[in-house]
Amino acid sequence: MTLSSAAADLVIDLDDTAAIPGIAQPADPAGLAKLAAATTARIAVGRAGPRPRTATLLRFQADHAVTQDALYRDVDPALLDSLDLFEVQTRVSGGKEEYLLRPDLGRRLSDAARETVADGCAFGADVQVCIGDGLSAAAIEANVAAILPVIARGVRSAGLTFGTPFFIRYCRVGVLNDIGDLLRPSVVVLLIGERPGLGRANSMSAYMAYRPKAGDTDANREVLSNIYEGGGSNPLEAGATIVQMALRMLDDGHSGVRR
Repeated sequence: MTLSSAAADLVIDLDDTAAIPGIAQPADPAGLAKLAAATTARIAVGRAGPRPRTATLLRFQADHAVTQDALYRDVDPALLDSLDLFEVQTRVSGGKEEYLLRPDLGRRLSDAARETVADGCAFGADVQVCIGDGLSAAAIEANVAAILPVIARGVRSAGLTFGTPFFIRYCRVGVLNDIGDLLRPSVVVLLIGERPGLGRANSMSAYMAYRPKAGDTDANREVLSNIYEGGGSNPLEAGATIVQMALRMLDDGHSGVRR
């Protein structure tokens, strides 16, 4: 099975257990096969006594390895260069382990990052887009190249100013507040890798906020999640949706449940 993610060269040389129900002598074999094929959930895998069957266990371990790879590796610098994205970092200084243990540090830009962002981005743009690695580098690599141009064209076609996009390493959603305080854009869009599921590492989210500031919470934000090809929101369609959401925020003067 070849992954439909940015790591296209990674192959799991195992049968897909979802396509091979492991229930012995089911009453409706055809119905069981259709049910298993209709979901990525691990159903109808059977068991060997009290334990999983060998094929089921190996598949689980392989999918878990995909998840770990997405979580621990970094976004390819070549992608950032191709999109002309400069890179900054949050207050996480101890690598990925600290990032996972201290989400609070991932919500704040480092002092050096604040200076770089202030120098490299326009103040008061209508829409400011940022890209954060989040919990899946694979999600960023799989989707950003397709979605970023759609957002940029949509914003400019609407007669709005589009801020210089940039990449944030060790990023958490709450960094939206720092960006809002620093650059004062009307709408901030954060494209960030979602927590990977077993065997699903390429799902990205777009968190959005109207004039975010220190103290704002998820109640002040909106999100378009599950952005990926082959089952989620297509990145091209998601880009158009993000532009529409930004336009509505500008018209309404708020985001989330804020009034």
